[in-house]
Amino acid sequence: MADQKMLGMVDPAVFEHLQTKIDEDAKVREEIRDILQKLERQGRNAQSILSRAHSTPSSQLTSTIETAEKAIRDEVDTIYDLSEVASKYPYYKYNGLWTRDIQNACFAIILCGWLGGFGAEGSGSQHGRLLTIEEVGQILNVPVNLKERDAFHLTIEEYLQSLITLIEELARLAVNSVTLGDYQRPLQISQFVKDLHAGFQILNLKNDSLRRRSDSIKYNVKKIEDVVYDLSLRNLVPKGNGGA
Repeated sequence: MADQKMLGMVDPAVFEHLQTKIDEDAKVREEIRDILQKLERQGRNAQSILSRAHSTPSSQLTSTIETAEKAIRDEVDTIYDLSEVASKYPYYKYNGLWTRDIQNACFAIILCGWLGGFGAEGSGSQHGRLLTIEEVGQILNVPVNLKERDAFHLTIEEYLQSLITLIEELARLAVNSVTLGDYQRPLQISQFVKDLHAGFQILNLKNDSLRRRSDSIKYNVKKIEDVVYDLSLRNLVPKGNGGA
């Protein structure tokens, strides 16, 4: 009799309930991953288009920028689908699934903006422009750095990670611009990246991954400075611009 009572002390329904919760969680993760697979494909396409900047003179980038903007808008549509699903649950429960893809989308937007895309209506192309986190959020149609409610949004950390990726990409672009015979673009890149580096030095970063990546910015600054210095030695830039 005592043995029967001992066997009945734990109600199997407790574990049945837990299994139901596990199944529900797995279903949500699968739904999010399906959306992210589509977003990842679109992200690769957008970045493939933007990579043409490495082999195209800056004066001939208009069609590349227009094509990239269209590809990014496809990403925006998918991110809307993601936000509709993600906003049903606490943000930090699943954000680890999508943060890398959001960083990549953010990077594509920032790079496209720097190349002259996403200009204000009627303002024409503006090369070398840094899109703010608010501007990126508007393009993505998502809130930025939400504090007052728990919903899908673009975080400051995701934006800053994207800026570091931009710096890495511009370091490559400085080298490839010389190959294309464009000796002014490395000067523009050098000043822009130095300004970004100065901005990062102001920040007191708490995120370990972000702090480690930000430490690498100085190496890209040096890489670009070497390109500009080499151009100045070869008298390929006007005097006084070598340190730009």
